[in-house]
Amino acid sequence: MKLRISKNLFIVLLLDIILLCASFYLAHLIRFDFIKEQWVDTSFLRLLPYVLGCKILFFYLFDLYKGMWRYTSLSDLINIIKASIFSTFIIIAFVLYLTRFEHISRSVFVIDWCLTVMFIAGLRLFVRLCFEAFTEKITLQDVKFALFKIFRKNAGSGRGALIIGAGDYGQKVCREFNENPSVKSRVLGFLDDDRSKIGRKIHGVPVLNVIERVEHTIKSTGAEDVIIAIPSLSADRMRHIVELCKKAGVNFKTIPNLGELINGKIDVTSIRKVEYRDLLGREPVKLDQDQIGKYIGGNRVLVTGAGGSIGSELCRQICRYSPEKIILFERAESALYEIDLELKKNFQDVEVVPVLGDIQNRKELHKVFHLVRPDIVFHAAAYKHVPMLEGHPWKAVENNVFGTKNLIEVTRAFKCDKFVFVSTDKAVNPTSVMGTSKRISELLVQENSCAADCETAFMTVRFGNVIGSVGSVIPLFKKQIEDGGPVTVTHPDIIRYFMLIPEACQLILQAGAMGKGGEIFILEMGKPVKIDNMARDLIRFSGFEPDVDIKIEYTGLRPGEKLYEELMTDLENVVSTDHKKIMVLNTNCVNMGVLNGKLDQLKAMAEARDGQAIRNLMMEMIPEYRPN
Repeated sequence: MKLRISKNLFIVLLLDIILLCASFYLAHLIRFDFIKEQWVDTSFLRLLPYVLGCKILFFYLFDLYKGMWRYTSLSDLINIIKASIFSTFIIIAFVLYLTRFEHISRSVFVIDWCLTVMFIAGLRLFVRLCFEAFTEKITLQDVKFALFKIFRKNAGSGRGALIIGAGDYGQKVCREFNENPSVKSRVLGFLDDDRSKIGRKIHGVPVLNVIERVEHTIKSTGAEDVIIAIPSLSADRMRHIVELCKKAGVNFKTIPNLGELINGKIDVTSIRKVEYRDLLGREPVKLDQDQIGKYIGGNRVLVTGAGGSIGSELCRQICRYSPEKIILFERAESALYEIDLELKKNFQDVEVVPVLGDIQNRKELHKVFHLVRPDIVFHAAAYKHVPMLEGHPWKAVENNVFGTKNLIEVTRAFKCDKFVFVSTDKAVNPTSVMGTSKRISELLVQENSCAADCETAFMTVRFGNVIGSVGSVIPLFKKQIEDGGPVTVTHPDIIRYFMLIPEACQLILQAGAMGKGGEIFILEMGKPVKIDNMARDLIRFSGFEPDVDIKIEYTGLRPGEKLYEELMTDLENVVSTDHKKIMVLNTNCVNMGVLNGKLDQLKAMAEARDGQAIRNLMMEMIPEYRPN
């Protein structure tokens, strides 16, 4: 493949020429005991042009000017050694033919070969280390990579794969394929839109073409798999690449955002099929790692609802900041068992304490807090299925309202440092029992934050729907598509805000670090998504055509459901924060006179299982509640 000329190439050539001159000169100095004699004119100056020309030629032939120095690997070192050996033999043969080594020392060429390898390899390694110093910690991965590269069997067999994206993520995927003996595939090449990279090599694998030429490249290489390794792709660009891969008839997968990866490490298990969430094009979250680490690191953290979709991801994110202990409070034993097993496997330096318990049992909470003494509490446990709670409103009262009240009281009693309540946009101008129960819980949190004798910083984080959570509409649509349809949408105009679970949990942690007490943080949810468009996208993504292969039926709004959700009420003012994805509502301390006088009545109605009475009383407690 033709080498592309760039300004960087001239810089590389200049540096190599300087090092080769220094190597040849230093070889003479070492040979003649650092005494400058006649050899400077008769040997060094006379042979230098031939030495430089021969070495640069072999460096080019062995692809040393195609590699990307920031990804210098064992294959590059081997090429340097090969190029140096061949060029030295050619130089020796040339000198032998011309001079029979009269007045020229043979050992100079041996010394020069050693110095050339040291200087040329050292420069490239230095550049790589400089990049790694600013991007990631240096580990034993390089040693493992080298050993597997040398001793791995059947390196040339298996399925061929192309990697889209010749950047940091792409080179990590390539390294994982090369160093992991369980991987049966081999990387045939990279594709990247940066044309200056074409013809270059990463870990000895060439950058073959631009992404638009993926179909042509697949045909020419015989690749069977494509790995999309650009997690920052926009939604439109990801859709376009997926369409190109479908058109080429090849298997395609992607790697998730680093926020979804355990300890930020890419391995074989993290490479997965492209899903609808990848087509959202959500911008990666930038966190203040130091700020989060200061309030989580070394502390005891309790998470309620630890087995749920939000709670379990919160636990994973928390463990990255090395708490002294994490307490998993969950009442579903299977979910608790799974997250406990996962955390103990992936975070062996963190003490993981599973607790099978229920927030509705205040005595049980008190005993747990007495035993583990948590410093920080994340309250993610809740009933959240809107239609189900419309049919069982007393459960929303018992769990969401009084379970939260129990937890608040125990947290205050044990003087925990922080309490972070995970709320929902359905609490704003609620039309459902679920949303109203969460709004009452928000007010309970705010009331306690305003108490003069409170030593705990109480705060709320409010956000919309998360893709992949239990009860999300996407699994339902997928199941309906698998069954051949129809796909049921409640209303053609219904819209929702969506974000990814890891993104939501990262922002919860960031808000917790920022909060001083009393705040209601709201997360920037991006543009609302029309559910009808989402259903059609999923049908096309599955290889079908909406209303042709798979029908879409509109069933009407369910009980308690709204056409659109809001993140704030008319009485709440948004104030920006230092983080562009987190805002805080400027709210005053809450007068709990209205609520406190009716909480006992609400509890009695829940015990009596009187759904209509519960709704009527909720309308008195939360005037903006309008049952749908």
